[in-house]
Amino acid sequence: MRTSTGETPYMLVYGIEAVIPVEVEIPSLKVIQEAKLDDAEWIRVRQEQILLTDEKIMDAVCHGQLYQNRMASAFNKRVKPRQFTLGQLVLKKIFPHQEEAKGKFAPNWQVHFVVHRALSCGSLILAEMDKRVSTKPINTDAITRYYA
Repeated sequence: MRTSTGETPYMLVYGIEAVIPVEVEIPSLKVIQEAKLDDAEWIRVRQEQILLTDEKIMDAVCHGQLYQNRMASAFNKRVKPRQFTLGQLVLKKIFPHQEEAKGKFAPNWQVHFVVHRALSCGSLILAEMDKRVSTKPINTDAITRYYA
């Protein structure tokens, strides 16, 4: 059973719970109940199960959305928003695909950038110390404060 949906994947796909071969050999309650039905009764029960499948899928979707909301709120409790002000000195992370990444012992941060403009959704426009302004915004996850 999945925590996010509250149902097994087999139940969501086929509409009934899986019967393993051991249950057929040594009958379980579910197998005994289905074995005592005649063909017409079994077809009627199966059609009712199929009709209930859509309802179970909708319940699983609702359960999944509630689960995602709980996970998001639990994560967001621990997140501390980072605020940057105009003119603040910052360091920019050097990513492995950049030219500045020269190996294992190279520095991880480029020094001395100034916040030129703060955009929405946590992105910044940076300027270098000689006032050259970058044209590309950068996410605040790749920025840290510089304490001189």
